[in-house]
Amino acid sequence: MKASIKLPSIPRLPEKLAKYPKPAFWKHAPVKILDWYIIKKFLGTYFFAILLILAITVVFDINEKLDSFLRAPLKATVFDYFLNFLPYFANQFSPLFTFIAVIFFTSKLADNSEIIAMLSSGLSFKRLLRPYMISAAVIAAGTFVLGAYVIPPANIKRIEFMNTYVRNRRVDYGDNIMLQVGPGRIAYMSRYDNTTKTGYRFSLEEFKNKKLVSRLTAQSIRWDTLFQWQVRDYQIRDFKDNREFITKGAKLDTVIPFEPRDFLISRNDQETLTLPELREYIDRQKERGVANIKAFEIEYEKRYAMCAAAFILTVIGMSLSSKKVKGGMGVNIGLGLVLSFSYILFMTVTSSFAVSGITSPRVAMWIPNVLYSIIAIILYRKAAR
Repeated sequence: MKASIKLPSIPRLPEKLAKYPKPAFWKHAPVKILDWYIIKKFLGTYFFAILLILAITVVFDINEKLDSFLRAPLKATVFDYFLNFLPYFANQFSPLFTFIAVIFFTSKLADNSEIIAMLSSGLSFKRLLRPYMISAAVIAAGTFVLGAYVIPPANIKRIEFMNTYVRNRRVDYGDNIMLQVGPGRIAYMSRYDNTTKTGYRFSLEEFKNKKLVSRLTAQSIRWDTLFQWQVRDYQIRDFKDNREFITKGAKLDTVIPFEPRDFLISRNDQETLTLPELREYIDRQKERGVANIKAFEIEYEKRYAMCAAAFILTVIGMSLSSKKVKGGMGVNIGLGLVLSFSYILFMTVTSSFAVSGITSPRVAMWIPNVLYSIIAIILYRKAAR
């Protein structure tokens, strides 16, 4: 007779609870587990590529500027230069890092047949692109905030270090300066020395209805702060009712709405202004009739165009590397580097069109985006088949 062993019964879930559906927010969640997997791969590779290339850049930069770094204090080299140079360099070449990251990790996914498994499970190529675009949006937003608000104040210290210890590109002198400082008010200086904050042979003329109503002349004028100026050995001639009134003096403190940076424009000055400051500076200079502001207009448009580049190059990189190739990952990376460097080169070439006046700065900065958007659409449709 066989002994029977009675196992304790396992409690079963109630039928209603067993058939309880998943919450609606989970079923229709915009970001799934697969999306998080790709986003982590994308952003992780992106930041790894930045750290790797920045390490190489530091080595080459130290080798190139070693004599300058030896002359400068160590604290200034580390905190004023490198601490501000590395974020600046990373942000400038963010599209390149984005493209390298997409090519690298997507080629690895394709090489491991992970993308084939995703598509075989019923996932469409369009749906697969979603986590890529979410990651690109994160990078684009970070690039915009850094480039528009965070990096420009840091560039002031970096450029000052470069002018002091490496190569002085600061413009400290100006000759035959003329600009409109207000409606109907024209200022002129024969020479300005920024080291002493002093201008020579100054005149300020005021017109109403195209008639000269006042003229101030001075042997010298010295800038104090903001719009505060001090004129010396001055003479004011006022014209009223066909009569001339003359006032003379040795020194006069006055407010004239212009400052040295309005006419002494150094190289890379546009990189030290935040986006609102850049817009305000461009508008003010246009009102004054200053023509030498193309670099500022290009910089303003470039900060927006760089954000769109993250999406365009992400689509191109994903479309190129989503399939296995015989040459392996190296072929995709090589092709990706060619396209990314050609994009940066093309943007540099088109910016020269704006400088020469062939096109407007906005058109010049968006020509590469339009062209590479067409390439991205073609490659995307070809990869989705």
